[in-house]
Amino acid sequence: MGHEVVLADLKTKVEAGEVDTVLVCMVDMQGRLMGKRFHAGHFVAGAWQETHCCNYLLATDLEMGTPDGYASTSWERGYGDYVMKPDLSTLRPVPWLEGTVMVMCDVLDHHTHEEVPHAPRSILKKQVKRLKAMGYDAMCATELEFFLFEKSFDQIRKEGFRDLAPISGYNEDYHILQTTKEEHVMRPIRNHLWNAGIPVENTKGEAETGQEELNIKYAAAMETAEYHSIAKNAVKEIAWQRGHAATFLPKWHHDKVGSSSHVHQSLWSEGRPIFFDEKDPLGMSAVMKSYMAGLLKYAADYTCFMAPYINSYKRFQKGSFAPTRIIWSVDNRTAGFRLCGDGTKSVRVECRIPGSDMNPYLAIAGMLAAGIAGIKEGLELEPPTKGDAYQSESGMIPGNLPAARDALLGSTMLRAAMGDEVVDHYARAAEVEIEEFESVVTDWEIARGFERA
Repeated sequence: MGHEVVLADLKTKVEAGEVDTVLVCMVDMQGRLMGKRFHAGHFVAGAWQETHCCNYLLATDLEMGTPDGYASTSWERGYGDYVMKPDLSTLRPVPWLEGTVMVMCDVLDHHTHEEVPHAPRSILKKQVKRLKAMGYDAMCATELEFFLFEKSFDQIRKEGFRDLAPISGYNEDYHILQTTKEEHVMRPIRNHLWNAGIPVENTKGEAETGQEELNIKYAAAMETAEYHSIAKNAVKEIAWQRGHAATFLPKWHHDKVGSSSHVHQSLWSEGRPIFFDEKDPLGMSAVMKSYMAGLLKYAADYTCFMAPYINSYKRFQKGSFAPTRIIWSVDNRTAGFRLCGDGTKSVRVECRIPGSDMNPYLAIAGMLAAGIAGIKEGLELEPPTKGDAYQSESGMIPGNLPAARDALLGSTMLRAAMGDEVVDHYARAAEVEIEEFESVVTDWEIARGFERA
């Protein structure tokens, strides 16, 4: 649909009083929606062409701090502007907010009007284009896991994030009775997202107290990342509207199971599943095997994109359904990479490493880059692991953020695929997270050593 048609339709809704607000959003380094609320009349009159934002939005931490060390922007350079260029093909209603629609933006350099290389949307678009040049389309789906709590965000914050009580008192994995009690939150999440044009499949209770899972239908890689980012924001907003808090922190308590965001992926061409070969015992084509070999070979390189924070690594524990090793297996939830749909046209690989805190644009881009490298290098896939993957002797997933940051910084594959600027930018982001954590005295340290040290 051309932008003239989109704008004409929006103008009609504005004049009819159906829409009065346009959320103009970009995705930041952390995968959050950032932007402005425009009066819909002003947006239709001209703001649809572009607006501006401070370039610090792609050089902050979770607290919106402005650490130094970034080449793209700094106090010395004065923190200038980026251009936010609305992509009108992404315009959609936001049914959980009255009279509101949303549009996603590309982030452009203010002077050249070229896409900013380290903007998450730009990073994923580049890998999608590389695959397209090879004749392939990337299809993906993400699983969003999160926890719901009894109290609201404000209550929990004012109480110092202590005595957190999940919305349920027992493991609710697939549990219909318990999830019925949570339908006042989960039903509007499903319905509002569906009405926003996001193809929700289902929700279910996950394997812990108060843990939920939201599943969205397979789609093109760019759409999948967009669906994920919008859905994550919607979950928080809808939970807030109903007096509850939702967290995508991968490990909110050491005694609780962590939250993941598994990524399913396959390659297609002209409606044909490139990963499928009916002659192969598992239905895996040669392209799929090389792609998966690339995922395995370079997994450490892009782990920083799948697990971007200190807390991310607390999730990787034996016997927790979170992986610990870079191996693949057939329909086996103990492995880092699980072959799903073997022997069928739906054959695909599920990467189980990403946590619920991942930025989907970055994580998917890292996987696509690794898969492309596997295909171009003609890598051969090692045989699948059988049995308990936790007992395997193969390579470990980087065990902490410093290790993952070093792997990212030293990745010649990602430097070739994404550019030095992108790799150095996100390595610095990891370094900032490490520096901030190491400067904090934790409750654990005080309790452990206050008297006994």
